[in-house]
Amino acid sequence: MNSFHLHLLSDSTGETLEVVAKACLAQFDGIEPVKHFWPMIRSEGHLDRVLDDIERRPGLVLFTLVNSNIRRELEQKCRRRGIHAVSALDPVIDALSAVLGQEAKARPGRQHALDAAYFARVDAIQFTIAHDDGIGAENWEEADIVLAGVSRTSKTPTSIYLANRGFKVANIPLIPESPPPESLFALRHPLVVGLTTGSDRLIQIRRNRLLALNQAAETDYVDQDAVNAELAFARRLFADNGWPVIDVTRRSIEETAFAIVKLCNERIDGLT
Repeated sequence: MNSFHLHLLSDSTGETLEVVAKACLAQFDGIEPVKHFWPMIRSEGHLDRVLDDIERRPGLVLFTLVNSNIRRELEQKCRRRGIHAVSALDPVIDALSAVLGQEAKARPGRQHALDAAYFARVDAIQFTIAHDDGIGAENWEEADIVLAGVSRTSKTPTSIYLANRGFKVANIPLIPESPPPESLFALRHPLVVGLTTGSDRLIQIRRNRLLALNQAAETDYVDQDAVNAELAFARRLFADNGWPVIDVTRRSIEETAFAIVKLCNERIDGLT
């Protein structure tokens, strides 16, 4: 596994940089970046302190800096020190400027302005955390999405990912010995989505979970027949209620969330 230092410099939170870096790194195999985050860089003095550290651990510098003086200082000093520095957003901003016929406004962190969408996302995150793992069934009708599936089918991380994109999500574990509340089958507003996975993959994930918790490695939780029965119970429930189903076996959290958002959009289009 090849390792290298990746320095992410921003005059805001650095969230945009992290997303860009993750998308680009996914195109390379056998790479293990050591990420260093340097947010809220808005003075040359702050930049100098950061550059001293970067020089001690040289690598690639990826930045979003709109202040022309700080940006010029960064580029000049990186060039003098032999450090490769790249502006993450320049090509897109230049293209938009050409198409729209106007100059971009140099406003640090403008994409994270505290607008209505920001507060809606915060509200969605709070709702989702409060309705994890079957909690708060009386409020499920307020959700945008309800995820159902057996234990360890990525319900919670998928819920949090969707919440960060403004969706109120509740999730519920499906247990044959403890059927879900009847209110689940009467929901009208939220889109209920079933999550399933392959039995072999599920058993592997559950074994790793038991090991991490120092619990007994041989229980019904990882028994092949018991797991098959759980999955069959969940599939029958999905089919009986006409809920869309997503197999997460070979999907990342991001891919699963994208498929769910697509289902939401299709549902909205069908209602209009």
